[in-house]
Amino acid sequence: MDASLKAHLINAHSKRKENKKFLLSLSKKKNLDEVFHAQHQEVFSHTDCLQCANCCKTTSPIFRDVDVERISKHLGIRPADFTKKFLHLDDENDWVLNSAPCVFLDEKNYCIIYNVRPKACRDYPHTDRKNMSQILDLTYRNTLVCPAVGEMVERMKKDVTM
Repeated sequence: MDASLKAHLINAHSKRKENKKFLLSLSKKKNLDEVFHAQHQEVFSHTDCLQCANCCKTTSPIFRDVDVERISKHLGIRPADFTKKFLHLDDENDWVLNSAPCVFLDEKNYCIIYNVRPKACRDYPHTDRKNMSQILDLTYRNTLVCPAVGEMVERMKKDVTM
């Protein structure tokens, strides 16, 4: 594991209660989307996800039916065979990968199905979407996975205009 990723994970774990409380306190903030989107732009302007890929190494996206159809077609297999080989239903009845790291992540942290990857992967870490107040708990969980999300939250905590 890369030293900076390890440091992030230790820091995120040590601040988990503080970060959860902070993020949940933002639920009524009027310009929350604007604040998150600005932080997203700033942080991702200098973030290279290929250096980390912790999301692909430790978590699974949700696979919707349209994702399964698109990826199966790309791989040249039937959707039922794709599901049987790679997915299972989780506790929330969502299709997720059988194991981590993602079977589609290569040794250089590239996604071998990048052009047809699930929508959840395309949208990750979800910090530039509308209605951020609806996913603050997910954002909190993503601070424990994604160094960029952790950096966004730390910046927001220091912003006195928040």
